Amino acid sequence: MLSQKLLAIIQDCFPLVERPYKALAEMLNVSEQDVFDEVEKMRASGVIRRIGGVYDSKKLGFISRLCAGKVPASSLDFSAEPHSQTPMEKFAAVVMSEPAITHNYIRSHEYNVWFTVIVENESAIQTVVDRVCSETDLHDVHVLTATKKYKINTVMGKGAGAPSKNVFASAVRQSPENALTEADRTRIHIACDDIPHSLTPFKDWGVSCDELREDLAAKRMRRFGAILRHQDAGFPCNAMVCFRLNEESFADSRHSDNPALRHSDNRRLEESSKILDLAKKHFISHCYERPTFEGFPYNVYAMMHSQTPEELDGYINESAALLGNPEYVVLHSLKELKKTSFKFFA
Repeated sequence: MLSQKLLAIIQDCFPLVERPYKALAEMLNVSEQDVFDEVEKMRASGVIRRIGGVYDSKKLGFISRLCAGKVPASSLDFSAEPHSQTPMEKFAAVVMSEPAITHNYIRSHEYNVWFTVIVENESAIQTVVDRVCSETDLHDVHVLTATKKYKINTVMGKGAGAPSKNVFASAVRQSPENALTEADRTRIHIACDDIPHSLTPFKDWGVSCDELREDLAAKRMRRFGAILRHQDAGFPCNAMVCFRLNEESFADSRHSDNPALRHSDNRRLEESSKILDLAKKHFISHCYERPTFEGFPYNVYAMMHSQTPEELDGYINESAALLGNPEYVVLHSLKELKKTSFKFFA
C-alpha cells in the first residue's frame, strides 16, 4: 500500500531536495503526482499532523521539562451534555493558550495531568506553572528533569527502534553549537511549521535545503519528516509506563573506594544496559530516567504505542521482564488535550 510505504520513509527521511515528491517517486517507482496526492490525502485526513523539522531544544539554548500535577476530574469533562465549564475543561483551555506548553495529556493516575514546557531557563518554567495554577485548579505540580535520555524518536512502526537517518542529509559544514545567526533563527522558526502544499515546498517556503541539511548534520535538528497523529496512524493504544529500578544503583558513587558502592556502580551499568535494550524496542518512542517524587517512586519512563490493548499489555510485560520485573505503574493516555510543535524564536 503506497500510504504505508510512504509513512515508513517520510517520518524521518523526507527528502531535503527541491522536488521531494519526485525523489520519493523514484524510490517507490511511481509518479511524482501519485506521491504528492497520497501525502496530501494523509495530511487532509489528519494522519500527518505536519511535515517539518524536529529540533533539539537544548542545542538551541532552550530547556524542556515534563510536569505532573492534579486537576479535579468530573464525569462531565468534555461531555456533549450541557453543563458549566469543569475544572478539567478550564485547565485544558488555559493550557491551549499557553505557547510554552506543547504537550498535555490526561493519564490514568492520581497525578492525572502531564504536560511539557519548553522555555529558555528554569525560572521561566516555574513562571509558566505558577500562571497555570493561578488560573485553574491545577495543584501539587512536580517539574521533572530528564536526568538521562535513552531515546527520543516518535517514528511509528517496526523501524522505530533504529536511529533516525536521512539519506538526503549528506555531511556538510557544522556550525559551532549555539552559534546561531539571525538567518539561522529565521529558518528554524519557519522549519518548525508545516511545509507548503506544493511540489516545490522548500522553494515556496523560502528555505534552503542545504541549510536544513546543515541543521541535521550539526544535530540542531533531530529529524525532518512527517509528524503523525498516532491514534489515526494505526496506534490508538498508548501508555506511559514508569518503572522503579534500584535507587541505590542510581546514586553517584564514582569517587568512592567503598566496595559496596563499587558494587552499586556495577549494578548501575547493568541496569543502564537493560534500559538501553528497552529503548531499542520499536513500540517505544521515548525513554528517560527522571527523579522520583513523593507518591511516585518511579525513575524510568517509557512511552509505549500499540494497535490493540492486548498488544500493549504484551509490550508492557515484555518490557518488565527485560528490566528484571521491577515494580511499575501504567499511565494510560486517556485524552490528548494538546500536542503541538514548539515555535522556536517566535
